[in-house]
Amino acid sequence: MNSNQALLAKADLVIGDLQTNGGVLNPEQSNAFIRKLIEAPSIINVARVVEMTAPQRKINKIQFASRILRAGVSGVALTQSERSAPVTEQIQLNTNEVIAEVRIPYDVVEDNIERGSIGQQVDGSGTSGQPAGGGFLDTILTLIAERAALDLEELGLKGDTASTDDYLALTDGFLVTANGGGNIVDHQGGTITKDLFKSGLITLPDQYKRQLGAMTHMISRNNEIEYRDTLANRATALGDANIQARNPVFGFGVPLLGVDLMPQDQGLLSNPLNFILGIQRQVLMEFAKEITQRVWIVVLTARVDFQIEEDEAVVQYTNIATAT
Repeated sequence: MNSNQALLAKADLVIGDLQTNGGVLNPEQSNAFIRKLIEAPSIINVARVVEMTAPQRKINKIQFASRILRAGVSGVALTQSERSAPVTEQIQLNTNEVIAEVRIPYDVVEDNIERGSIGQQVDGSGTSGQPAGGGFLDTILTLIAERAALDLEELGLKGDTASTDDYLALTDGFLVTANGGGNIVDHQGGTITKDLFKSGLITLPDQYKRQLGAMTHMISRNNEIEYRDTLANRATALGDANIQARNPVFGFGVPLLGVDLMPQDQGLLSNPLNFILGIQRQVLMEFAKEITQRVWIVVLTARVDFQIEEDEAVVQYTNIATAT
């Protein structure tokens, strides 16, 4: 037997022994987690952020709501009823505290596939700081921050003080506020088409049509796909583009924004900066450890509120058919 045949026979023998003895190597394990995707915040990324130094903040608004010019008569002053005065309004932000607590046992950090130090940093003053970075702990902190951002968008969009959900009952979100003071387009169960966006733009008061370049249609992801499908059905370059690429789409010149947490039967049309996120306390992440239980404690808090600056500048879409 030549040397090559001997090597092959030896290799076959070793592999056979491994299989017989249950010693087949385990599948290679990745040294990092494949992070499962969650929905992503959309509206709070483009909303107007108002920093607050107190639990309440009033935002003043002023306008002349009607005509101020009158037919002039030489030497005659306007009567009291003909004189004009500006109309002033206020909106008020009232912050609420939100909190999350995550506990991570020491051994979970120590034994995990993503290696990293679990020591605790100490700052120059000698007080305890945050856990030293590395591996699994860094992954957890990143996921906490991402989930908190999504939860803030859920409160800003779906908050309702009449809700039985304690978290959503903290404040009225954009949908409830728009429904109470904005402009409503009832699509009456119809599927999403250009007609919906046409109705929204026509319903928008004329003075706000000057801002169409800054407006956005905000709809659910599924309804964004449904609308793209109506464009893809066209036997044109636009139809081909919507099949083969993900290009921006518009409803009568106003861009569409797919929002993960938007209810499928609803939508909004407005300038995104018309939506206000008031922050009294920036999102704060604090750390401690409970040595008797041998756990890391991560506490995240913030004080926030949500408001619409000008509800007349919002159109709410309702009763849109579920995309199929």
